[in-house]
Amino acid sequence: MALTRDFKQTVQARAKAEPAFAKALLDEATMLFLNGEAETAKLILRDLVNATVGFEQLAASMHKPSKSLHRMLSASGNPTMDNLSAIFAALKIALKVEIRTRVVSA
Repeated sequence: MALTRDFKQTVQARAKAEPAFAKALLDEATMLFLNGEAETAKLILRDLVNATVGFEQLAASMHKPSKSLHRMLSASGNPTMDNLSAIFAALKIALKVEIRTRVVSA
């Protein structure tokens, strides 16, 4: 059976339409980064940026070229902590959320 819609388009459309889904994506990206799975986290962040703030607006707020941001959030991208922090800050504002961490003992 052929897919009628590209997976990334579906994720982006759902993130635009469902704020709870977008927030869950941000939560997942955060957890993936904290658990050492940066490659997957960057791809989720890329879809989330596309669905929310957009790369042009993000680039303007970060004073970076949008192409640089696209490269940073590619599977092989290597964003600095400053850039990641700015991306998360922009997404927090766009989604109207606060990110908190807590340590859970095993």
